[in-house]
Amino acid sequence: MNDSQQPTSTQPLIQQLQWRYATKSMNPAKAVPKEKLERILEAARLAPTSSGLQPFEIIVVSNAAVREQIKAIAWNQAQITDGSHLLVFAAWDNYTPERINQMFDYTNEVRGFKNEGWENYRQKLLALYPPREAEVNFQHTARQAYIGLSAALIAAAFEEVDATPMEGFDADALDDILKLRARGLRSVAIMPIGYRQEDKDWLVNLKKVRRPREQFVSEV
Repeated sequence: MNDSQQPTSTQPLIQQLQWRYATKSMNPAKAVPKEKLERILEAARLAPTSSGLQPFEIIVVSNAAVREQIKAIAWNQAQITDGSHLLVFAAWDNYTPERINQMFDYTNEVRGFKNEGWENYRQKLLALYPPREAEVNFQHTARQAYIGLSAALIAAAFEEVDATPMEGFDADALDDILKLRARGLRSVAIMPIGYRQEDKDWLVNLKKVRRPREQFVSEV
């Protein structure tokens, strides 16, 4: 990549990614507008996933009492309750024939036709995924959930909404609070969204630190 191809801070998306950081203090009095929340969720819904199966869901938690419960099993991180909403990314606990067939059938319905190659691919997945150990499949679905998490983070930055991705929580306890196992889901990551409280956040004015491009990207 030559200098003319390098992303610059004046490009809107790059500028917003430079603006964002893992917000430590959120303003509990400032709510994210519904239209911004919906665009963030839509970005996650549109994220690519393996075979287009979308093997995860997002639970939007705005209920204050429920968020207090979650905060208690997440190292008492204040963003969980001070933020406007809490997004919980929950992956399928397993691949089943029913789940795979549902997505393939839905694809055929939306597109309005059946494709022989696509149907052959369906059979390939049905032969490969369901027979595997459930934990193997969950590890795969969890990685797909992280693609959605990344899309939501980028969308939040573009909307100038602060977001903090978190793994620091008791997943089993969160699954119990939200009754996820009964839905065939397991929590993977959580993401409070809201607006930074600059006078109380020690991180807000610190320079963003990322490895230089030459240490991060190699070309072959």
